[in-house]
Amino acid sequence: MRTVKRDLAALENSGAPVWSRPGPGGGYGLTVGASLPPVSLSPAQAVALMAAVSAAPDAPYADLAAAGIHKILDVLDPRTRARADELAGRVWVNALPPSSRTIRSALEEAMAEQRVIRIRYTSGDGTTTTRDVEPVLFASTNGQWYLVGWCRMRNAMRWFTVSRIERASATATACTGHTVHEVGERPANARPVHGRGE
Repeated sequence: MRTVKRDLAALENSGAPVWSRPGPGGGYGLTVGASLPPVSLSPAQAVALMAAVSAAPDAPYADLAAAGIHKILDVLDPRTRARADELAGRVWVNALPPSSRTIRSALEEAMAEQRVIRIRYTSGDGTTTTRDVEPVLFASTNGQWYLVGWCRMRNAMRWFTVSRIERASATATACTGHTVHEVGERPANARPVHGRGE
């Protein structure tokens, strides 16, 4: 409850018109027609977002992240945007080219919609197979992205190197509910990307 009160106070201090109603059926909310104040970033925060996305063009949802950053930059005040542009020129990235946009789109769609994905995959020993996989999570380790999921061919959880996926298409078949916990304990230095409280 303390966090809720702190968040409500922050909203009120920012000028947002917050209402409260006590008792059963009561609660808190924004006045009808009101909107939250715009998000404001420092030039360094804006460049940090740009650098993170630029350095990982093969990360899941990287294209959507780049589009989101452009939306944020578009609404920054002109002075902050100019300072961010100047600072961005001082950050260079030499990232590896991303995997196929078509493949990444299919993987992202299957993960978001929790649908089985059919992949053509070449393993490290050169064996190529076509498999139906229930996507569970994306993982990055040592600069490499993986699709971790329930392989219906092997009837087990498997890690697929995204750069070795030659074709991918989301099917209409819903996943059966395999969870992140089935993958096992995450390494001590690994964390979900939201990073809140972790």
